[in-house]
Amino acid sequence: MNTIESSNIAAVGYDVETETLQVEFNNGSLYQYFDVPEHIYQGLFSADSVGTFLAQNIKGSYRYSRV
Repeated sequence: MNTIESSNIAAVGYDVETETLQVEFNNGSLYQYFDVPEHIYQGLFSADSVGTFLAQNIKGSYRYSRV
């Protein structure tokens, strides 16, 4: 997991082999998003607003599970 600066998200991690994105929110909740291409993770990690990128490009587009 890589710590990031965001008002809503504490850290993100990515497993290249399984294409699983893991997002830890500041409130402590942890979600895994499945079948996320690596370029989407790179976009999330480098976005000016990680929360906006997550909302526009990941939520609603990929299967997920709360951990």
